[in-house]
Amino acid sequence: MRHGDKIKNLGRKKAHRDALLSNLACQLIQYKRIVTTTAKAKALRVYVEPLITKGKENTTHQRRVVFSYLQDKEAIKELFGAVAEKVAGRPGGYTRIIKLGARVGDNAETAMIELVDFNDIYGKGKGEAKAVAKKTRRAGSTKKKTDAAPEKTEEATATETKKKAE
Repeated sequence: MRHGDKIKNLGRKKAHRDALLSNLACQLIQYKRIVTTTAKAKALRVYVEPLITKGKENTTHQRRVVFSYLQDKEAIKELFGAVAEKVAGRPGGYTRIIKLGARVGDNAETAMIELVDFNDIYGKGKGEAKAVAKKTRRAGSTKKKTDAAPEKTEEATATETKKKAE
């Protein structure tokens, strides 16, 4: 029985699992989204989110701590540079896992794990949807029109005079 065993072993020994998660985390930081199995994506989320939190505080100590996990200078630069700027105001939840279905070769469940702040599609859609919802709630209360009719453009007045002449 595995009561209280919270580590996802992924069928590997500790050294192999640490190397796998380190490589996946480096790729996720560099490319902002990767496709892997669902089990690896869930294990990676637990591994990389504390590292991103450490990346928000750009000190020598935090860089050394994160480097002990990743061992990739380019990933460290990216994490403490572009990624830290984007996630500065977010209190957590830096990654999103989207299930993609079964892989053709071995029927393994695949998933895409991505950094939330780097996906423009979802971010823009939410902002527009919220703005529309706010406008529709206020539709019941109409403003009284106290101002006169807006000034007409020259083209509009020209077309109206032509219509009256006919």
